[in-house]
Amino acid sequence: MSDTVSKPRILIVECMQEISSFNPVPSEYTNFRIDRGEEMLSQEGLNTALGGALPVLRRAEMEPVFAISARAGSAGLLSAAGWKQLAEEVLDAVSTAAQGGVDGVYFSLHGAMGADGELDPEGYLLQETRRIVGEQTPIVISLDLHGILTDRMLRQVDGLATYHTYPHVDFADTGRRGAEFLVRILSDNVRPVIARVVIPALVRGDELITRTGCYGDLIREAQRIERDGTALAAGIMIGNPFTDVPELCCQVLVATDGQEATARAEAVRLAEEFWPMRHRMQGKFISLGRAIAQAETIEGQVVFTDAPDATSSGATGDSNIIIEGLRKAGYRKRVLAQIVDPAAAAAAHGAGVGAEIDVTLGGALDTKRFTPMPVTARVKLLSDGQSRLETMKLPLDAGPTAVLTFDNFTVVVFSKTLSLFDRAMYYSNGIDPKDFDLIVVKSPHTEYRMYDAWVEKNFNIDIPGSTSANLPTLGHTICARPIFPLDEGVEFTPRAVVYRRSN
Repeated sequence: MSDTVSKPRILIVECMQEISSFNPVPSEYTNFRIDRGEEMLSQEGLNTALGGALPVLRRAEMEPVFAISARAGSAGLLSAAGWKQLAEEVLDAVSTAAQGGVDGVYFSLHGAMGADGELDPEGYLLQETRRIVGEQTPIVISLDLHGILTDRMLRQVDGLATYHTYPHVDFADTGRRGAEFLVRILSDNVRPVIARVVIPALVRGDELITRTGCYGDLIREAQRIERDGTALAAGIMIGNPFTDVPELCCQVLVATDGQEATARAEAVRLAEEFWPMRHRMQGKFISLGRAIAQAETIEGQVVFTDAPDATSSGATGDSNIIIEGLRKAGYRKRVLAQIVDPAAAAAAHGAGVGAEIDVTLGGALDTKRFTPMPVTARVKLLSDGQSRLETMKLPLDAGPTAVLTFDNFTVVVFSKTLSLFDRAMYYSNGIDPKDFDLIVVKSPHTEYRMYDAWVEKNFNIDIPGSTSANLPTLGHTICARPIFPLDEGVEFTPRAVVYRRSN
């Protein structure tokens, strides 16, 4: 324990981004919001990992030592230059903050990063953080359940906590569990062992909704063995199938206090229960034409889910396929949609509210998949594109934003790609989705209350996109093979690998 202060000093670090390897537009350093030192206190009280961790550390009379928080929305592969600058800044901040000596590290990560030249960024950051703080300083991490926890990452850490909900609502709770794990290492002298079982499967679809799906049933088993004391931590990570990296997989993690046999047995048991469900955990789709035909006959409101262009999963957000399909089919009910198109947003801002403009919508970024669609539209509203996520209350920045109307369509046009897994950007631009008959949502799932609680039907549309849940169509070239459902006849015998650090 450090000699300079009476309270144990806990280094706080955060670096979070999720990428789609199939998004042709690289992300850059400028995608990240950077908070340094005490600026990280802006997350206090929010539903974020840091928001959940800080109260635990304070109650345990431990002193947070803030290094850096770097957060970016889901996007394409981080450029080599962007990664170099980001990694240098994160590690410089870690080195500076740790100079007075630290007794532990809490590192908030996503787990599905990827960079040009470094396909395991989190592993690199943890490896270098370990080098800075020394072998005896415990490191605990928190992760999105869509993360890819690698062997290199596991060799650096003493403990972990993973999300237990999808759609995610337990950001702060995960931070709380991670911080409590670290406190137990420091205060209760626990000696964690972590068992990992890698499952050669990629999964998507409605069965992953933890409130209702079979994946949620397994997560509740992981929660049970955490809560009844069998394990210090347990989770089932399903990876992000759009992050094409060598260790992409599903995996079970169980950490115990020195009880290697228990960790192995529980990890294997959960993996054995997961494997037969892999067929159920696949996307169920409907063609665009059939969905339109059915929507025409439905009296209530419907959602068209554009999961293939889900910006929260790493897509560009500029797919116009659903809008164009509805126009060509002559669908006449009220449609609300969203799209990323910087040129169209700029044209609207240049013309002003009330103007009629000729623009193209879509195909601005992912030009090989989407073709620009000409429209003559009225500029109904202009905004600065600023908002806050409904659940996490973190800021959103869409850049100059315009609401365009044409025929029976209302389209919110953004200048920047941003996460669209809730209704925030509709509300911030004066729109209530409940005023429309058909709403396009660029997210595979949203919280139940946001749409599914009041629409009659949510159609999962099978169209091209860099985050399509029709996984065999994406074109993986890097992940380990064979893997289900990309390959036939995949066999699996669960084997636990155990990680233990001496501290």
